[in-house]
Amino acid sequence: MELVYKGKTKDVYKLEDGNVLLTFKDDVTGEDGVFDPGANTVGLTIEGAGRSGLRMTKFFFEKLAEQQIPTHYIAADIERATMTVKPATVFGKGLEVICRFRAVGSFLRRYGAYCKEGQPLDAFVEVTIKDDDRNDPPITKEALAQLNILTEEEYAILEPMTKRISTVVKDELAAKGLELYDIKLEFGRDAEGNLMLIDEISGGNMRVYKDGTYISPLDLEKLVLS
Repeated sequence: MELVYKGKTKDVYKLEDGNVLLTFKDDVTGEDGVFDPGANTVGLTIEGAGRSGLRMTKFFFEKLAEQQIPTHYIAADIERATMTVKPATVFGKGLEVICRFRAVGSFLRRYGAYCKEGQPLDAFVEVTIKDDDRNDPPITKEALAQLNILTEEEYAILEPMTKRISTVVKDELAAKGLELYDIKLEFGRDAEGNLMLIDEISGGNMRVYKDGTYISPLDLEKLVLS
């Protein structure tokens, strides 16, 4: 295996057959020892977080496969905390696509003069650039196109695909009495240039509440997969 990239929560290896291996770590993003899925730094290490995130990711990617939604997922090895995926080309240096159902996190920090915490949102989609030095700034469809990061035609696919994926996750959680407030997704292009979901879908990249109380990533996995 060839190490391609060491990330905050996962390392990426290239396999001899051309596919890619992701190794899930126990590190999670946050600040001052408090977990935050939108943070740019590793805030703490939670024992078992890697396998927990992989179990959730496997569960949701298989749900998306049933809906014929394109993803990079091939297989997962829970014991080794690894996932085999198709190779993907990222947009620019990487984008994050957030779907928001309630006003929390960075949305509330930016627009708090116009909304209340937890205020319902209608599957609001926003795109941010992965850039730790600039605090992952939001970017518009027009700017994405003019900077040659993502075409307007690709954005026209990306936005509804984000809503569809997020709604699948939201409905699965609702069936367990849980509410999805927001979720952070990543996309890339496959070998033919088609958009597909990449990275993971786990407690580490979403905010979920039960009866108004926040559910931590490890507790979420237990509730969803029990």
